[in-house]
Amino acid sequence: MASSTTEDGVSEAQTGKKSKKSKNQVDDSELLTVPDGWKEPSFGREDNPRGLLEESSFATLFPKYREAYLKECWPLVQKALGEAHVKASLDLIEGSVTVCTTKKTFDPYAIVRARDLIKLLARSVPFEQAVRILQDDMACDIIKIGTLVRNRERFVKRRQRLIGPKGSTLKALELLTSCYVMVQGNTVSALGPHNGLKEVRKVVMDTMKNIHPIYNIKTLMIKRELAKDPDLRLQSWERFLPNFRHKNLAKRKEPKKKSVKKEYTPFPPQQPESKTDKELATGEFFLRESVKKRKKMEEIKVKQAEALTKKQEERNKAFIPPKEKPLMKKTNKAPSEGKLDIEAIKDKVKRAKTKKLGAPPVSPAPPSSSAADKKKKKKNKG
Repeated sequence: MASSTTEDGVSEAQTGKKSKKSKNQVDDSELLTVPDGWKEPSFGREDNPRGLLEESSFATLFPKYREAYLKECWPLVQKALGEAHVKASLDLIEGSVTVCTTKKTFDPYAIVRARDLIKLLARSVPFEQAVRILQDDMACDIIKIGTLVRNRERFVKRRQRLIGPKGSTLKALELLTSCYVMVQGNTVSALGPHNGLKEVRKVVMDTMKNIHPIYNIKTLMIKRELAKDPDLRLQSWERFLPNFRHKNLAKRKEPKKKSVKKEYTPFPPQQPESKTDKELATGEFFLRESVKKRKKMEEIKVKQAEALTKKQEERNKAFIPPKEKPLMKKTNKAPSEGKLDIEAIKDKVKRAKTKKLGAPPVSPAPPSSSAADKKKKKKNKG
């Protein structure tokens, strides 16, 4: 009986461990996913009734062309920041905006939001969009793209590629990420939820690395459709996402003259012979200066004579008449094989006349004796 009880106890302990493990696994999976319709509780006066201990302040500079716009919307900025009990001041002489906390400020993160607000206003974001940063579920990201591409023309082309024709690419990116994106100068300002800002930064950085934004937009569209299916929430999406490859990679041009590497030798190369070494080898070193000068003069004269002869030949080429082409082409006469046999030709003609169609060739009859006698008589009479 004791053995049975111990076995039961062990089995219960093992099942208890398994059940604990399964509970922990379920809890971890639940923690990874945010429940639908959940919102972060707002921070109010009752959470920090005593306020802040010290004053904090931030300042930022703005360009000259933003001065007129900031003058117009400054009362609205002061009103929006006044609700969070943050003081704002505009210095047009220095071209700077400063925000600082007051004694009434109870939210410690309000000064950080105010800093982001003035940064967005300095980067040409309109006030209607920049005010959204004061909300709890909003964040901003200012991406610096000026130093990512060295060539200025290439940088302008890639920045324009991010905007797209008539701003279509930027609008698609805004719809997919639920963010407001503003491309201005050497920076890209983005305003929206944290997940969207992460995607915007990835698209912008890839575009500056010569990856077209349409590829990233396509993947975002597929992810958006996959997120609607609750069964795929805990699965990997790599099988559904497209893998784009660089097809038009320019081949590296090979040099015309390929340098062949010589075999490595530990010994240094032999030093070239100096002028004195050459003179010692030929024996000129031991000659007098007068003899050396005479030799040099002779060499110079020989070279001059060669140059003169070359020049004279080039000049004489102009006086040589060109070869004239013959006016009439020579006709080659057919070679005479021999004298023609006239009698043979006459016989052929006679045979052709005597031939009849379908009848064998008739041989000519020999002359009769009576006809020969008549001819003789006629001659004698004459």
